[in-house]
Amino acid sequence: MPSESLLSFAASEVINAASSISRLHRGPVQPCHVLLVDDEGGMLSQISALLERSGYQVSVANSGREALRVVNTTGCQIVLTAWHMTGMDGLDLCRKIHLRADEPYTYVLISTARNSCGERLAGLSAGIDDFVVKGAPAEEILARLEVGRCITHLERSLRKRKLENRRPSITDALTGSRNYRFLMKYLPREIERSRRGRYPLTILSCDIDFIKRINDSFGHAIGDEVLQGFVTRASTCLRKPIDWIARTGGQEFILVLPKATLQNGRRIAARLRLALNDPPIATSSGPISLTVSIGVTALETNHERGTITAAALLRAADLCLCESKNQGRDCATVASISHAAALSAARL
Repeated sequence: MPSESLLSFAASEVINAASSISRLHRGPVQPCHVLLVDDEGGMLSQISALLERSGYQVSVANSGREALRVVNTTGCQIVLTAWHMTGMDGLDLCRKIHLRADEPYTYVLISTARNSCGERLAGLSAGIDDFVVKGAPAEEILARLEVGRCITHLERSLRKRKLENRRPSITDALTGSRNYRFLMKYLPREIERSRRGRYPLTILSCDIDFIKRINDSFGHAIGDEVLQGFVTRASTCLRKPIDWIARTGGQEFILVLPKATLQNGRRIAARLRLALNDPPIATSSGPISLTVSIGVTALETNHERGTITAAALLRAADLCLCESKNQGRDCATVASISHAAALSAARL
């Protein structure tokens, strides 16, 4: 069979497979974000218009490096990239995308002018999911993308179900926040994302002031209501779903703020302190006003992101928290990693 006939046969099989998957999927078409990558721009305008008319959300990148930044910061379900580009080519881009083991799966198609067996084998070994020959008809492009849409939707659904099944082991039973186990597993991953994406990461170490007095005066059941109220109020100060909060001890919490600077952390700390007092926390024994001591630190420079560990980051935040307690509580101490260490030295 001639190679053109083989290609036509393969394209028809893809279209049939996409139709079958769509019938099995049933229900509304799922949102899907496609990133188009080409350093010449020839592919971008025409295919972008085609995909937008077909209901896809579309972003474009003019280089492999720019595409990797978009994948790391914005995210997408499908990448359709040219093979040959200046600098990072399509194969290198695919390899780097698939190094993101903890992220939802990204389906990668590569556009190539040739369709040789050698090229296909090279692409498959790099992790390419599918190929689009340049000049392919719109129906074939959309069919191949529909396969990617269905696969990534299924993967995300399975990932979500797995997370829900694990939720009891990573959630604090009293407050519904994340727990210490979650913090120690996922804070290193946040640091790695910060390093890879070259964006800041800020954490707040929070300690509710004088919780023992509340327990002694009203009982531990009321103290539990206060802890629940703290998490509820703190959650209103966070960006959902990017920020998260973990309970690390009796009245101790860590707020994790990806892509937030030290000054962003300062503003969140001020907002949190205000939220706890206005109005007071409602409990079964009446309203109770709370204050909180906070330590804020951040990873902002490439050097900090490249050398810091989760333990060291938490230690720096705790040093800032200790300084707030030394200042009389009900305040926030904000300091960079290096300044936090200097605070400790100054007290010695």
